[in-house]
Amino acid sequence: MNLLIINGPNLNLLGKRETSIYGSESFEDYFNKLVEEFKADNLVYYQSNSEGDLIDKLHSEGYKTDGIIINAGAYTHTSLAIADAISAIESPVIEVHISNVHKREEFRHKSFLSAVCKGVIAGFGLDSYRLAIEALKRS
Repeated sequence: MNLLIINGPNLNLLGKRETSIYGSESFEDYFNKLVEEFKADNLVYYQSNSEGDLIDKLHSEGYKTDGIIINAGAYTHTSLAIADAISAIESPVIEVHISNVHKREEFRHKSFLSAVCKGVIAGFGLDSYRLAIEALKRS
């Protein structure tokens, strides 16, 4: 399978920022473990702090990849534009969150993306990404 993982704003700082919430491992190190675990699959990783760049990536890959895993960071709670981009593409999309957003601040409880995604996985740390890969592979 060809799978794309998209991370949004501030997720480039994983391993450095708020380690009590997000852990001490960088996403690059974790991604290398995913590539090793899922050798038969083509995993591609993309990160941007820019909403427009995330939308452009969804548009460019959303008709040719077998599935997309997105952690849109704070844009999850604010971006109708990303939700519209997900609605417009053909590839199935799974929304992921490292933390359990429902145990956090109230504003994090609302996602504009959930309704247009195939599913949502939250609260399992970086392992949320692995669970999303397995879900896409089984669907």
